[in-house]
Amino acid sequence: MPASGAVTRNTLRQQIADALRDEVLAGRLLPGQEFTVKQIAEQYGVSATPVREALVDLSAQDLLDSDQHRGFRVHQFSVEDFRGMIEARSLLVDGVFRKLEGEHVAARAHGAALVSVRRRAEEATRAARTGDLNILIGYDLRFWRELGALVANRYVADFLHRLRVQAWVFSVPFLREDAEGEKWLWSGHERLVDAFTLGDAAAMRAVIGEYDDHSLAWADRLESPQR
Repeated sequence: MPASGAVTRNTLRQQIADALRDEVLAGRLLPGQEFTVKQIAEQYGVSATPVREALVDLSAQDLLDSDQHRGFRVHQFSVEDFRGMIEARSLLVDGVFRKLEGEHVAARAHGAALVSVRRRAEEATRAARTGDLNILIGYDLRFWRELGALVANRYVADFLHRLRVQAWVFSVPFLREDAEGEKWLWSGHERLVDAFTLGDAAAMRAVIGEYDDHSLAWADRLESPQR
């Protein structure tokens, strides 16, 4: 068994990483914003070691960039990066659904896990329709994470979750500054759960395809001269 100090430090490291990721997702830490280990340690009232480890973890997730002399800064994704995330996500999901079509999808649609996924879907849909971005991000990430655990293996689900976090990190600053940002919040979560509950892999693929098209249309809008 590891020493209790190691357990405490690793837990603190994860808590700091989670807190900083939430700050980025909320738009309180903006792309390009710089900070040092010392500043974060003072902000949270902890020692430098777990902070440094947390920042290295976030750098490995491509959420932060590290500079040996200047510390860390929030990574700035481009519109082309965002399109790449959607393409990677689409290719992975397509592979998952090709596999599912040869199985009985409905057999997976039962139990407490599905109840939890539906609850996340309902909350995410409600938040998207009311334009509550803060609520939407949390429920959206939980929804896709839990649904991914039902339809894909752990490695695929973890990678898809990482892509979704990155996509939100890119999107949040634009959505907050856009007077029409609320109109671009996708709200198809419940329709996707309905298709999953019915065991209809083709319908699930259609809803996710609509979601990807929606995301790409928004990327086009970001580059529009009229924006």
